Amino acid sequence: MLTLDDVRGPHRGQPVRLSGSSLESATAAMVMVHGRGASAADILSLTSEFNEPHFAFVAPEAAGSTWYPNSFLAPIASNEPYLSSALNVLQVLREQIEAAGIPRERTMLLGFSQGACLSLEFVARNAGRYGGVAGLSGGVIGPDDTPRDYPGSFDGTPIFLGCSDIDFHIPKERVEESAVVFEQLGAIVDMRLYPGMGHTINGDEIEAVRQLMRRVQAVEQ
Repeated sequence: MLTLDDVRGPHRGQPVRLSGSSLESATAAMVMVHGRGASAADILSLTSEFNEPHFAFVAPEAAGSTWYPNSFLAPIASNEPYLSSALNVLQVLREQIEAAGIPRERTMLLGFSQGACLSLEFVARNAGRYGGVAGLSGGVIGPDDTPRDYPGSFDGTPIFLGCSDIDFHIPKERVEESAVVFEQLGAIVDMRLYPGMGHTINGDEIEAVRQLMRRVQAVEQ
């Protein structure tokens, strides 16, 4: 059973929702991170679009439906202690999934909006070989002058970044900067900016995620 009882800070003890295969029977896992004002159930609704029955889908729920209080572009200190607690949520879940027998190389992270920002910042700070990462309408966290000297290497991890080119919450320049950061850390980045799209998820992004999932399943265990 996955729990957040060991998480530090405000997100400690929050529920974790599961869908798909059990961790005991799954051959791959996807951690799904909801956006501001949403819920684990909301992000799990995306699983109806995926046709990969051997995935375990894991969705943590933020305290107060918000991972951190201010914009992801605000000074990092202004989002503490919530941001550090939220990052710790993903660390604890990754460790629990690995302990259940699914390695990081067969674990994906997917987030939308605030959840995408959190997921992307987490993998940037914890670079390694993941099954795949999908940041839907998000980018790495912090003001424009934030140092991006993250350690480690993604070792060819595929990372998908999808966003509107006019998203009110996510400047396209931050998506582009994030792509550069991940490429410099050794990821294979697929960035797609969609002209005039709203703050939402489209069918092309869903298909991109499906392709990442197929790649994970195609790798021999």
